[in-house]
Parts: sequence; C-alpha cells; structure tokens
Amino acid sequence: MQKRKFFFWGWAKKNLFQSYWNWLLTLFLLFLLTVPAFKFIQWAFIHASWSGSAEVCRQQSDGACWSFIQEKFIFLLFGFFPRDQIWRGWVSLGLFLLGILYSGSKRHWKFSLVWIWGVLLLAMFLILHGKWVGLKTVETQNWGGLIVTIVLAMVGIYFAYPIGILLALGRTSSMPVIRSFSIILIEFVRGVPFLSVLFLVSLMLPFFLPPGWDVPKLLRAIVAAILFTGCYLAETIRGGLASVNKGQYEAADSLGLGYWKKNILIILPQALGAVIQPTIGSFIALFIDTSLVVIISMYDFLGAARAAMSDPNWLGFGLTMYVFAAFIYFLFCYTLSKYSRRFEREILKKKRH
Repeated sequence: MQKRKFFFWGWAKKNLFQSYWNWLLTLFLLFLLTVPAFKFIQWAFIHASWSGSAEVCRQQSDGACWSFIQEKFIFLLFGFFPRDQIWRGWVSLGLFLLGILYSGSKRHWKFSLVWIWGVLLLAMFLILHGKWVGLKTVETQNWGGLIVTIVLAMVGIYFAYPIGILLALGRTSSMPVIRSFSIILIEFVRGVPFLSVLFLVSLMLPFFLPPGWDVPKLLRAIVAAILFTGCYLAETIRGGLASVNKGQYEAADSLGLGYWKKNILIILPQALGAVIQPTIGSFIALFIDTSLVVIISMYDFLGAARAAMSDPNWLGFGLTMYVFAAFIYFLFCYTLSKYSRRFEREILKKKRH
C-alpha cells in the first residue's frame, strides 16, 4: 500500500505538478471540476431514489431514479426475449463473461484462444436460438437489449479481423485483379457512413440468396458490421504491413518460404503487433455503432433503453437511463482499451528480450 502511495505521488509530481504553471493549471482544473462533480454525486447518490414506484421518484425529483433501472433491468439486458426462457439469456451472458475472464490471463494468449471464442460465440447463438439444441425456438426478432449488442459486436469483431487481413494483403498484392477488387471495395465502404452500409446490406442481401429465404435482421446487421469494420481494419493492417522492414521480406524469400507461409509466420505477426491500438479503436467504434441498428427495427442496448423511456408510467426519467447506458458503454469500451494496452506492453516486453 505504501509503495502504491509513493508511486501515485511520483506520477502526480511528474505529470501534474512538474512546474509552477503545472501547479496553477492543475489547481484551476480541479476547481472547475469540483462543483459539477459534487452536483453529480448529489444527484446520483445522495438525493437518488433506490427503490419504489415512479411516484416515489417523482416525489424526490431532485435526484436520480435508480428504481427505474431496476424495473427495466431484464428488458435492458434481453429485450423481448420470452420471460419463461430468460435463463438462456443469463447462460449466454455468463459464457461471454467467462470468455472475457479467460482472455484476461496472459497464460491463455495463444492461437487456441481464437477457437475458444469461436466455440463460445456459437454456443451463445445456439442457446439463445434453441432450434438446433432441443430448446424452444426463439427467433432473432425477439432478441434485444445488451445481449444483441454483445452478439453484434463480438461476431462482427471475430469475422471482420480475418477479412481485414485478407483485404490488406489483397491491396498490397501484385495481382492486378485482386488488388483492384480490394481497393474498390475498401474505398467504397470507407467512403460512406455505417448507416449507408447497413441499409445497403439490409436491402441487397436477400437478392443474393435463393427465393423464399427469409434473412433475419440480425444476420443483415452482422454482415454489415463485418463488411464495414473489415474494410477499416484493412487500411489499419496495411499500415502495419508497410511498417515491417523490407529486410524481413527478403529474409523470408531467402529461406524459400511461399507467399502464405511468409506472411503467416513472419510478416503478419510483426504487422499486427504494430497496430494493436488502432485495431482496438475500430473494435470500440463497432461496439458503439451497434446502436444504429435501430433504423432496421432492432432493439440493441440503447434501443431498449429508449423503448423503456417511452413507458407512460416512467416518463420523465430519461436522464437516469442515459447515464446508466453511458456507464455500460464506458465499461465495455474501457475494458477493451485496457486489454489492448496490456497486450501491447507484453509484445514490447517480448521484443526487448
């Protein structure tokens, strides 16, 4: 504890109190933040209503209404998922958290982690849907809330990453057809907002499937997320490929390695390690962009929050709901950012050794 205390003081002295100007600026900013921080603490904790009905919250109108969150908590997590089958949502959420905890250990940072996440995501989908595992079928249009946001973001990340690698290799390929196709696709998708890609995929995907096939909205949103994020990752990974020393390519060629062995064993590990932070930035952007699926009538976490605020019995407590939603988004995004920094430090440590 004493060591941590001294460490904090050393960090503060170096970053906040290094000179007289730093002292003045730090104290001035602390003064500016003190009043709003104190008012927020009063609103969120001291004057807040933690239980009771909407009428109780209205009687204590000068604070947050956390009983509103309690009342809508299951809806925020799982949307319109049948209440008699809600245990399946909890199991799927538990599998996701188990994967996060498993991935947090450095001992598990191996290629097998990719397959483990693939199995976890497949298990989550099968449990939620239920058709192929002997459970009552729950169609994807009845899914909603945080579980939809997690499925969209994680499946999008899982498949967008290899697609981004292939597009980056295609853009740097010496074959004109592959290079031209990669360039056109990347520039077209990057040149339009995610909303446009979502609309395009939602309207065009059924035309590429046999007549009579019903394409669920969740699948359309997943395809759009994979395509959009994959094209952005392609440019990020291409920057990583450009940062690899040419001597590495020449050394691989001198060993007689083929194209795929050269890239998989030598080039890509260095290129991907150099662009961890911008890659995680794309993943965070995808997690936030999942809120746009509301335009195709899907209720992700933010969509479920807005739907909850339209309940006539709980009108007027939107600020509490938005603060709670912001906290959940911050929690997920901060976890991703923290994980990426830790992973990057480990890579740099290995390079030094």
